[in-house]
Amino acid sequence: MDLEPPPEFGIFFINYFLVVISNGGLIGLFSILIVLLLFSALISGSEVAYFSLNHNDMEDIKKEENITTSRILKLKDKPRALLATILISNNFINVAIIIISDVIFSALLPEGYFNNSALWLQTNIFFLNNVLESAISDGIIFSITVVGVTFLLVLFGEVLPKIYANINKQKFAKLMAFPLTILVVLLSVLTKILVQWSNKIEQKVTKHSGSVKAILRDDIDKAIDLTVSQEENAEEEADILKGILKFGDVLVKQIMTSRMDIVSINENTSFEDMLTVVKQSSFSRIPVYKDDFDNIEGILFVKDLLGHTDKKNDFDWQQFIRNDVFYIPESKKINELLKEFQLKRLHMAVVVDEYGGTSGIVTLEDIMEEIIGDIRDEFDEESEIEFLKIDDNNFIFEGKTLLNDVCRVIGEDINIFDAVKGKADSLAGLFLEMTGKFPKIESELELDKFKLKIVSVTSKRIEKINLMIKR
Repeated sequence: MDLEPPPEFGIFFINYFLVVISNGGLIGLFSILIVLLLFSALISGSEVAYFSLNHNDMEDIKKEENITTSRILKLKDKPRALLATILISNNFINVAIIIISDVIFSALLPEGYFNNSALWLQTNIFFLNNVLESAISDGIIFSITVVGVTFLLVLFGEVLPKIYANINKQKFAKLMAFPLTILVVLLSVLTKILVQWSNKIEQKVTKHSGSVKAILRDDIDKAIDLTVSQEENAEEEADILKGILKFGDVLVKQIMTSRMDIVSINENTSFEDMLTVVKQSSFSRIPVYKDDFDNIEGILFVKDLLGHTDKKNDFDWQQFIRNDVFYIPESKKINELLKEFQLKRLHMAVVVDEYGGTSGIVTLEDIMEEIIGDIRDEFDEESEIEFLKIDDNNFIFEGKTLLNDVCRVIGEDINIFDAVKGKADSLAGLFLEMTGKFPKIESELELDKFKLKIVSVTSKRIEKINLMIKR
């Protein structure tokens, strides 16, 4: 018995070039295949380029102010539609590549091409003894087709373009701005359907996972209470353990200092006025802005001013502004931010909203307080949360007070408002979210366990709210 494999594999590549040269139709198919691979590469690279643009990249793009950058901004305004367009386009192109590749391989490897190889395999591999030669031959052709197409798509349609796009994201985003704009229009119907389906699925999954998490959290909370209830300082230990448990669910927006309460300095402020702000605030780091607070130039470290406090009013204190500002979105989880603070060795970040405006700032101290409670030093006031306790069931809070802080003051779980708060993070925001209109004095809102009553309001903001606990 001849155990040497048949010669088909050895002469395959020779036949490959002979067929291509002799058949003009195949040359056309190869040309189309190359063009489709180029399209696949561009579309795949676009996904990485557009969704890896950070805040600084977007600021650079906005400064150029031309047609291309305006297209990029419009595409970024609707990320779900953009992603759906990219995925649909890529799937259409990949399907076309598979079909054309199959036609090409069918021409290069006609039916029965590997019959001798099939006979050799049937003879020498025992579990193929009862398999037809034609079936084995077709299996070999199918395997070669799958391996070849997979290699082309993964290497040239995915890996290489995504690596290049990640390195040159701004350049790639500008290159694909016009083609993607056209594709968004052409595929708008399919994109809309896909986005709607994904939204519905996401809502169902989020609702289900949220309920499961809530049940598990309640069980763990009870276990913590039972475990530490007999120990000394049990209440403090229980609060720390519960803080760790909920740490990964808290968003930056829930703990940040809002822009209305931030102490900041205009870069054009005189040296004496700047020192006055520093002394009155007692903060170690103060944001410095140009023109308005949405344009933060950097962070002033007060320790850098030591040894210069006796300088004259024309002293150039702006030289101490550190320009490495760390921007983060409102939706970032604080456990992720803590890791970034550790890696970057930072203590403060500027929080920006979806439009790039400054929402507030968050510090390392804010994050740690979510676990171990309020951290106070000799410069802190008695209470950073402004409220008036009338009795055990009645409190008057500032409207801007964060719901997390309200829960701590009244001794409730920080997730107690999750089912009704929507996108609100403050007590005033909760009132507006639930009522859907701007309230007047004495307006009331009944919740399951609480009653909110407006105590003080101006033409544009809710100042004070009376929170009553129903016992």
